[in-house]
Amino acid sequence: MVFEYNDVYYDVVIMKKNNKHLYIRVNDEMKIVVSCPFLYTKSMIQKIIDENRHDIIKMLDIKKKRNINKDKESNCLLGNPLLVKYEEVKRPKFDGNIIIVKDEEMLNRWYKNTAKEVFKKYLDEAYYVFEEEIPYPKLKVRLMKTRWGVCNRKDNSVTLNLELIKKDQECLNYVIVHELSHFVHFDHSKAFWQTVSKYCPEYKKVRKVLKD
Repeated sequence: MVFEYNDVYYDVVIMKKNNKHLYIRVNDEMKIVVSCPFLYTKSMIQKIIDENRHDIIKMLDIKKKRNINKDKESNCLLGNPLLVKYEEVKRPKFDGNIIIVKDEEMLNRWYKNTAKEVFKKYLDEAYYVFEEEIPYPKLKVRLMKTRWGVCNRKDNSVTLNLELIKKDQECLNYVIVHELSHFVHFDHSKAFWQTVSKYCPEYKKVRKVLKD
């Protein structure tokens, strides 16, 4: 079964499960995945797909946009494209916008080491600009699926998402300001956003970029 949109044919994958209802989603491979009860026939599924054509097209457009953005950022350094070359090297060789590594494991280690160094520099710069009295935070870097940063007031730490090393500098700066502002207001009150705005006036624009 296929779904045609703008002269492109997308595969429809049917997964029969112990569901009570039918669910439609688009996966990262741009396939339309239909999860449905075992009793649903192909004709029943086709009828539901036809009835929900507009919603499926919206899902395809959103997923396509996200995949394009993901491809653009797959190999970047602070928003700038990074050309990755694979050669038999003992350690990464970085020059301008080119990084030479042995494999993906070496590339990921380089990203993490670079992130620790860059994040520390930006964190220090933001911390010393703050007029409010806040503790000097311990920096942690790790890969997070749903958050760009975390402020922990119990151990005075700020955790930054490793993926920020691929984002523009203004994105990194905003997330750091956001987390440091939580040492002033541990909520998302109006006063909190006033503090964020004080040190990152363009925060609304940057938040939109991070959500796309």
